[in-house]
Amino acid sequence: MSASIAQSPPAAHSPFRIGLRRFLRHRTGMLGLVLIVVFIVTALAAPLIAPYSPIATDWNAIRIGPSLAHWMGTDEIGRDEMSRVIWGARASLAAGVVAVLIAAAIGVPAGVLAGFAGGRTDAILSRIVDAMLAIPFLILAIALAAFLGPNLRNAMIAIGISSAPVFMRVARAATMDVKTQDFIEAAIAVGNPPWRTALRHVVPNIVAPVLVQGTLSVATAIIAEASLSFLGLGEQPPQPSWGSMLNAAQQFLTQAPWLAIFPGLAIFLVVLGFNLMGDGLRDVLDRRRRG
Repeated sequence: MSASIAQSPPAAHSPFRIGLRRFLRHRTGMLGLVLIVVFIVTALAAPLIAPYSPIATDWNAIRIGPSLAHWMGTDEIGRDEMSRVIWGARASLAAGVVAVLIAAAIGVPAGVLAGFAGGRTDAILSRIVDAMLAIPFLILAIALAAFLGPNLRNAMIAIGISSAPVFMRVARAATMDVKTQDFIEAAIAVGNPPWRTALRHVVPNIVAPVLVQGTLSVATAIIAEASLSFLGLGEQPPQPSWGSMLNAAQQFLTQAPWLAIFPGLAIFLVVLGFNLMGDGLRDVLDRRRRG
């Protein structure tokens, strides 16, 4: 008992803590995390920090520039732009996270199955993925959203399905790499069935690349949701969405440029945050890039 305790690594040197310390020292990754946390807190606290209702109109304050009363100005029907940007963070972040969860739920099991089973199963799944990747991501998302109907829920489903092939490829490549390791051969040799070997030994060892891909895909999903809302296929008026706000702002770019500047800046910052954090996680978790 004492020998086993002496040989066990201390908690301070666990892989999780080592990775956490590396990430905390990664400046750009931490900058991305700070940006993401700021937007998440803003979205969750929207009812508390938004100065006005995001859908309340004021016909006496149409297209007023930034002022003390309206820090980001007002839109074409007198709604407070700052309140709409704050509430719009909810739709964009929810769309990004939910769409990526849908994509991972579809793509990761398919990728593990293809990479671990190999043979005909791998060939069939890979050809399906190749066919989906032959269609541009945004075009496929637009087609699915138009087929399902214009609302935020259907937009998230469309983005999730369109993003699934990327997760399938990442999971398949990681599974094929892990499958060649000695501990997988040992697990099979002692009599573990394939499904148990995949669940208990393969899946935990492909979490890192899937996590990195998920973080980067959230940024892509947020841009896709803004694009769908811009086209009228995402969040429907009068509910605020950064994409629909940009759509309304295009008619007033010369008279009221702030209508496009602030939602566009919000999209830029949150996408930058997820990309920076994803790059930081990749540098920390990828052993080939670590040193």
